[in-house]
Amino acid sequence: MARVPLHLIAHGRTGDKGDRSNISVFAYRPEAYPLLVEQLTEARVAETFRHRRPTAVKRYLLPKLHGMNFVLDGVLDGGVNDALNLDTHGKALSFLLMEMPIEVPPALVGHLAGSEAP
Repeated sequence: MARVPLHLIAHGRTGDKGDRSNISVFAYRPEAYPLLVEQLTEARVAETFRHRRPTAVKRYLLPKLHGMNFVLDGVLDGGVNDALNLDTHGKALSFLLMEMPIEVPPALVGHLAGSEAP
């Protein structure tokens, strides 16, 4: 197995409302979706964001879209009006998740985003 950053096998979209962030992840290729289901767990996402101290992390699977949505509570410093930081909100958080290492089989490595292999 090869370890690659998540952004090579999936893309993400993010939004926020109050102190809650939504991060959706969609596999570029259908055959990568089972890898995401297996490795991109609530526990792993909670660990990735432990410095933001989420009060809850919930994953919703979207199998027909080869994706999933994570809802992270308590990660935005209280929301736009309460946060003391300039940009603690949704869009910035998806980039952190997209760097998470994912194990992929060698046969899939040549089909990853940005790969020069056919």
